[in-house]
Amino acid sequence: MAFTDREGVGWKRAQAPTDRTRELIIGVLLATLISTIALRNLLPPDALAPVIATLLFVVGAATAGLAVLLLRDRARTAWLDIAGLLTFAGIAVSILIDPDQIVRLLQSSDQPG
Repeated sequence: MAFTDREGVGWKRAQAPTDRTRELIIGVLLATLISTIALRNLLPPDALAPVIATLLFVVGAATAGLAVLLLRDRARTAWLDIAGLLTFAGIAVSILIDPDQIVRLLQSSDQPG
């Protein structure tokens, strides 16, 4: 009857993933949300979206640089995925910026208002 008991033959057991990609992505997005809320109280409303987009691009570039320089194999792939996600979020935020808003930010501040 050993031939009919095929429960454990040839099947790989499900192993827990060793990387923490989901937790890492959630942590990065949570940190971005917290920094957005903190910057909301410090910056004028016209400057918030450009600063957040720039922050996302800078953190994404730093993450990609860290991945390329320091990490190997699967960890590198996870970190590069996170860098791409941050870049994509920066592009999405920059789409929401009104062009007139940028003009108002770049006007010289020494003019009498």
